Amino acid sequence: MCGIVGIVGQSPVNQRIYDALTVLQHRGQDAAGIMTCEGEQLFLRKDSGLVRDVFQQRHMLQLRGNVGIGHTRYPTAGCDAAAEAQPFYVNAPYGIGLAHNGNLTNAAELAEALWRDERRHLNTSSDSEALLNILASELQRRGAAHLKPDELFAALANVYKRVRGGYAVVALIIGHGVVGFRDPHGIRPLVLGRRITPRGTEWMLASESVSLDLVGFELVRDVEPGEAVYIDLAGGLHSARCAEVTVHTPCVFEYVYFARPDSIIDNISVHKARMRMGEKLAEKIRRLRPDHDIDVVIPIPDTSRTSAMQLALDLDLEYREGFVKNRYIGRTFIMPGQEQRQKSVRSKLNAIPLEFRGRNVLLVDDSIVRGTTSAQIIELAREAGARKVYFASAAPPVRYPNVYGIDMAAVGELVAAGRTEDEVATLIGADWLIYQDLEDLVSAVRHDKARVESFDTSCFSGTYVTGDVTPEYLAALERERSDAAKARRRDSTDGESALGPKPRAVRVV
Repeated sequence: MCGIVGIVGQSPVNQRIYDALTVLQHRGQDAAGIMTCEGEQLFLRKDSGLVRDVFQQRHMLQLRGNVGIGHTRYPTAGCDAAAEAQPFYVNAPYGIGLAHNGNLTNAAELAEALWRDERRHLNTSSDSEALLNILASELQRRGAAHLKPDELFAALANVYKRVRGGYAVVALIIGHGVVGFRDPHGIRPLVLGRRITPRGTEWMLASESVSLDLVGFELVRDVEPGEAVYIDLAGGLHSARCAEVTVHTPCVFEYVYFARPDSIIDNISVHKARMRMGEKLAEKIRRLRPDHDIDVVIPIPDTSRTSAMQLALDLDLEYREGFVKNRYIGRTFIMPGQEQRQKSVRSKLNAIPLEFRGRNVLLVDDSIVRGTTSAQIIELAREAGARKVYFASAAPPVRYPNVYGIDMAAVGELVAAGRTEDEVATLIGADWLIYQDLEDLVSAVRHDKARVESFDTSCFSGTYVTGDVTPEYLAALERERSDAAKARRRDSTDGESALGPKPRAVRVV
C-alpha cells in the first residue's frame, strides 16, 4: 500500500506535493520521492525513509516546476532497496515518470515479455517499473511527436489489456502533463481535486481526499474504475473509460485500517464506516453475551478509536483511553519485518494502570493479522492490572493472502489461517475474542450514496475479484514476500542496485 500524488499547477508544486505526502505518510513509511518538471528538465529526489527525512531544504529548492508527482512507499513484492523508491523514470518516449500504488498479479509475465518482445531492460524487481515500461511501450507505438488525448487513451486501453491486479497510478509526461488511472475494479483508491486561482485552474490527483484538503484543493470526484484522467499543461482536463470491462469492488481494508478517518473514498466517509463497524460489533456482543461483565472499553490507538467509541456508546459502557502512544514510532503493521514489528510494540504503546487495575477490559483493534502485536498488547493490559482481557476486532479473521498491494502474502504468518476463533484467542492470550462478521463489515462500509455494491474482501473470504489468482501464484508470492524471504534479501545485498549511468534528462537532487 502506497500513497501517490500528482499536481498540474500554475505555480511551483514542490511544497504542495511535499505537504500532501506528509498526510499520506500512513500509507507507506519505507521510502519517499518527488519528481517535478520545468520545461523539458526533470528534477528527482527519492530515498529510503520518511518524507521529513528524505527531503531537506536543499532538495526542495531544486525541485522546480509547476508540474510534479510524488510517492510514499510501502514495501510488498521484493521492494527492499533504496533504488526501488519511486517515482520511476524512462527516457522514451517523451520522458515519463510514474508512481504506483498497488500490486500487479502478472508482473513476472510482463517483465519477461518486455525483454523478450520489446528488449526493455528493468533495473529493479518492482512491478511499478514493469508498469511504467508497459505504458512507455504502448505510447511509443503511437509514434506521435505531440501526444493528443485520444492517442493517450488509446495507448492506455492497451495497457489495461496487458496489466492485471490492483493499481492506482500517476504519471508525468514531459511536455504534456499528468495522467492518472485506476484498475478496472477500483481496488486501489484515486481521487481528483481542483483549485481555482487567479492564474487559472489547478488539478490534483491523490490516494486520499485528506491530501487535497491540506493543500487547498476541492474534492471533485473519485477516478472511476478503468478510467484515465489526463491533465494537460494548460490545465485542461480530459477523461475516458479505457478498460473494456469494469466492476467496482474497492478494497474493504482501506476502510478498516489503511485510510485516514478524515478521508472520503468512493463517496464513503472512512470515519462513518468505522462508526458503523463499532455498531455492528456491539450488536454481536449483545447477541452472543447479553450478560457480559465488561467494565470498560479501551481502543488500541489510533485506527480503532472510532469503532471502539461507538461500540461503548451502543453498549452503554465506559470508554477510556488506556494506552499512550509514542507518536515517533511508525505504524506497526506496515513495518517490513516481524522482528522489527515485535520490537516496536512496547516502544510504541504504554499502558495507564489506573484504567486497567482490577477491571474487565474490552480492547478494540481494527484487525488482527499476524497476532504478535495483539498478544503483546494483551500482555501490557494484564501487567497494568486488568482482571480479564477481552479482545474485539472490527474486521473478520484474516485467513488468506492479499495480492493487491497489502503485505499479507504468507499464509503461515496469518494467525487466523487454519485456526478457530477460540484457538486464536488462546494464542494471543485473550479471555474472549470476538471478530466482526464479514457480512456486517460489508454492511458497515456500504451505504446508499456510495455507488459501490460490493468490495474486495479477499483477505477475509479468499475470493479474488480479478479472477486470475491461482494456488501456484499464491505459493510463489509467499516465497517472495514472507518475512523470512525479506530477511534473506537484506542479508544478501547492501540495499543498492547497479543502475548504470543516470538518464541525462533527469537531474537527481
